[in-house]
Amino acid sequence: MLENDRQDPFEDRLGAALRDAGDGFEADRAALVTAGRVRGRRALLRRRTAVVGGVAGVALAGVGGALVLPADDQAAPARSTAASAGTPNGEATAATAAFTGDDLLRELKGLLPRGTYGEESGRGSDHQLGPAAHLVYDDGAGAAAIGMGFARVEPGSTQARQLAACPDHNVTPYDDCTSDRLPDGSTLRLYQGYEYPDLRVDTKLWTADLVTAEGQHVSVSEWNSPAEKGAPVSRDEPPLSTERLRTLVTAGVWREVVDSIPKSPKPSRSTAPRAERPEVSGKSVGDTLAALLPGKLDVVARGGQESEYAYVVVDDGKGRSLVQVNVQYGMADGAGQVYAGGEILPDGTRLVTRQEPGEKAGSGVVMWTVDTLRPGPAGFRVVISAFNTGDQNKDATRDAPALTMEQLREITLSEEWDRLQ
Repeated sequence: MLENDRQDPFEDRLGAALRDAGDGFEADRAALVTAGRVRGRRALLRRRTAVVGGVAGVALAGVGGALVLPADDQAAPARSTAASAGTPNGEATAATAAFTGDDLLRELKGLLPRGTYGEESGRGSDHQLGPAAHLVYDDGAGAAAIGMGFARVEPGSTQARQLAACPDHNVTPYDDCTSDRLPDGSTLRLYQGYEYPDLRVDTKLWTADLVTAEGQHVSVSEWNSPAEKGAPVSRDEPPLSTERLRTLVTAGVWREVVDSIPKSPKPSRSTAPRAERPEVSGKSVGDTLAALLPGKLDVVARGGQESEYAYVVVDDGKGRSLVQVNVQYGMADGAGQVYAGGEILPDGTRLVTRQEPGEKAGSGVVMWTVDTLRPGPAGFRVVISAFNTGDQNKDATRDAPALTMEQLREITLSEEWDRLQ
């Protein structure tokens, strides 16, 4: 709302109602996210190798939420407005407060300690990719990239829980991570890790993620380099301490930014929802793997993710060995490339094996993998890998994994996995 055109609280509430009524005129973001998610699942098949050692994963995206206008604040910058349509009888009209990219940069710089800025970029709250701000900040100790992102997530959803949880050390190496519930019901995760999980470059990545009880998600990322990737390290650590990250990410203005993101329109009643198979429970994946292991192996640790991925650490008396599994639907499109040169079994299952060096920081680590794709339109994929260490971020502790390639093959082809379909 413009500074010289303030309305009383009743008019604010009326404006919010009118904006909800006009949501049907926004772009179909839900359809875009659904389509992007399907493509993302396939693309991330190649990317999780860098995170969990050669197995595919899923990145979730959240949309949806309600619009709440900020309280009157004379110090707030003027923001762009978009007039909404009046009622059919012309009784009322309203304006929707929005943040521009320049607004976000102005707010961000106002919350940072004194310093200089460069390479600024911002997206407003009405951008199809969502609002964001990025700049290079220098407090005198070296240039550092700082970025912010904003989104809505469904309260209590898998995504909300993942944003609040610290990662497993067996999946992602990091120096420190805390997750706290704030007095207002929000969760705050503060993370200090690295841009590259394999630690091949010394670029540090520190993040703060705030998820409110209403589903507002505010994220801050900072690096000890002027760029996320491809730039030399410019300082020992990112510029903002844990406490400064906490102060920055919890500033009230950012919740207003999330609230200003246009809501996705309600789906048409005449349009049938697209059928999509649910993700496989990570607990079910882990339980199935543990039950299929040879009896001589002792499970000394286990973990994983909420869906699709799980691992166990086993010991046969010769040292610890990590065994991980990933189970996914919708992977048939990559069959020609991933399974080229592999076997096609009598029932149509495609299978490839790999014995290769580990892809994380551990020295001397090897990774033995059996990768299968069941026949049928579901594209049901089961991939199991074993390592000659209990933690692939650390050096090898034995000559070979605790499971042979034949044992991995037998476990991967077990009919028990088909029960998860």
